[in-house]
Parts: sequence; C-alpha cells; structure tokens
Amino acid sequence: MDIPAMMRQFAEEFAELERRLADPDVISDPQRLRESSQRRAELAPMMTLYEEYRQAKADAEEARAMLAEAEDEESAEFLRGELERATEKARELERELLLLLLPPDPMQERGAIVEIRAGTGGEEAALFAGDLFQMYSGLATRRGWPISVIDESPSEIGGYKEIVFQVEAKGAYGVLRLESGVHRVQRVPATESQGRIHTSAATVAVLPIVEDVDLEINPSDLRFEAFRAGGPGGQHMQKNETAIRVTHVPTGISVTCSDARSQHQNREKALRFLRARIYEVRREEQEAQKARQRREQVRSGDRSEKIRTYNFPQDRITDHRAGLTVHNLQARLAGEIDDLLEALQQWDMQRRLEEFLESTGG
Repeated sequence: MDIPAMMRQFAEEFAELERRLADPDVISDPQRLRESSQRRAELAPMMTLYEEYRQAKADAEEARAMLAEAEDEESAEFLRGELERATEKARELERELLLLLLPPDPMQERGAIVEIRAGTGGEEAALFAGDLFQMYSGLATRRGWPISVIDESPSEIGGYKEIVFQVEAKGAYGVLRLESGVHRVQRVPATESQGRIHTSAATVAVLPIVEDVDLEINPSDLRFEAFRAGGPGGQHMQKNETAIRVTHVPTGISVTCSDARSQHQNREKALRFLRARIYEVRREEQEAQKARQRREQVRSGDRSEKIRTYNFPQDRITDHRAGLTVHNLQARLAGEIDDLLEALQQWDMQRRLEEFLESTGG
C-alpha cells in the first residue's frame, strides 16, 4: 500500500493552507481566514498521524540497516527487537491513516427516518416491532433527540404491524444506519399456554432525511390522496380526512402519513418520507456495487436473514455482524445500546477498510 502517494494531495493542501495562514491578505480577510483555519484543523490530525507513520518507517529502516551490520549477537538481538517494534507501530499507524482516508458517507450528519415492520411471526412479530420502537425511542430520549411518528399501524394486541418515525437530530443517521436489517426475537409469547419458545422477526430500515436541495422532485410527478386514518379509536381517532398518501408516479413509490392532526402537517411529513425513499433508491442505482442496498438489508423479514437476535430466555442480545453478545435485555430495550452501536461502527470501519484495500489493490 503506497501511503505516501495516497497522502500526497493532502500534504500539498496542508502546506498550502500553512502558507495562506501566514499571508497578510488572508489574515485581514475574516472569511478566508475562517475557511482556511477550519480546513487546516480538519487536516491537522491526519498530518500528525502521517508524520508519526513516516518516523516509524524511518526508524524501521534504520534498525534494518544497522542489523545488517551488527557485529555481535547481543547487538543483533537488540536491533531485531527495535525493528519489530518500529514495524508494528508503522503497521498500526498505516491502518489508522487508511481509516481516515475512507470516503465518508455524505449523509452521515443528517437526521434519520426509521421504518419498523413486523415480519415472520404474526402478532408476536408485531409485539416485537413495538419493542424495537421502544428501544430506539429510549435511545433518542437518552441522547436528547426529538422524534415524531410519520405513520403507524397498530396490531390488535399491542405493538405495530408497521411504524415509521423520524429522528430530527444531527448525526442520527450516522448512528442508526447500521440498524437496518432483520432483527429476530426468541421468547415465550404471552398467548403460548405450553411455554414453548417462538421465533419471530421484524425488519428495520434507516434512511437519511433528505432536503429539497439534495433531491429535486417535479411537483407534476406527485399524486396526493386524502383519507380518514384508522387507529385505536378514542382521542386518537381522526374524524376528518387528514391522512395523506403521496405517490411518486414515475417510480411508483408511495408513502402515507397519518400521525399529525392537520392535512398540511401530514403532507409535509409525507413529502419528507417520500424524498428519503426516492433518494435511497437513486443512490442504490448509482452505487449498486458498494452501497448497502435497502432491499438487501430488509428483504422479506424471514428469520434466516437475521442481523441480530434478542433471546429472552437467556437474557441476551447477539449482533451477528459485530460478533458481540450482551446481556440485561430489558435495559437494552429501554435504549441502553451504546456498546452495540459502537461495536457496529468498528465492524463497519473494518469492513469498509477491507473493501477499500481490495478496490485499490492493497
């Protein structure tokens, strides 16, 4: 892996920024000074790491040259140790540099739209979908993230056949995007008289919140329909036709929003949801060879396509991608999943690094 070649453009940019920040004309221009200072601050950690890497490589080369000329075994043994330490340090720094060089997801800092749907398992799957919603709601509360429901379809005995909600917080998509996939639960249902463990599943899809500037939609391509939302009744019953279904005619993508009390609010939420769906489909088409495609993530909700298993009898959660098992399931379903999310971020970085090295022949 030719790290110097990969770093050359960043090193040149950093040197140019250093020159600008010493230029009186830039210093006297607040905007140019701010932009140059900000970019330098972004590159500084990478450059510091690169200098450490170069020094480690130089130390290894020096130890190797001295080892070749060692006159006694004691000196040779010492130099072999120095060579091994410097080589290992260079290898670790190289990996850290490569992680910094990975192209970031342009939507990393966006808010998120989360879809949870009951899969295999009937009513028990719907109850589990409700548990997942509770888990993400708890996480949002702990982090101070505001959430709002876009659409929901409650099941007869609790939980949801489907629920869609948005998390309007910076970076929420970056945190939650790896939750996409099939989640499997193993437990004894409340309706099971024999005490047998059942396996059910629910699917999760996480989309970035997409703004108008990210995706332009021709208004003439949209078809709006108003209807009366169903629901549990009582104070939640929509008495007027406030629920909205909007369809993007060219793609056939259709979404609904029935949570808000006014047709206007539901229309705005539905448009945001639709925009996210269309953006995701277009991104899949453009980056099919490397994108984590939503249809591949979610598929049919079959139990065999699991990414994570929630085992109630054994009080544990196992994430099959990160290879991590944690306990205290009730606390996890209350939103305490930071260690799972961190492990997934590390797993994803390693996966992306391997893909990056493969694509560059490293």
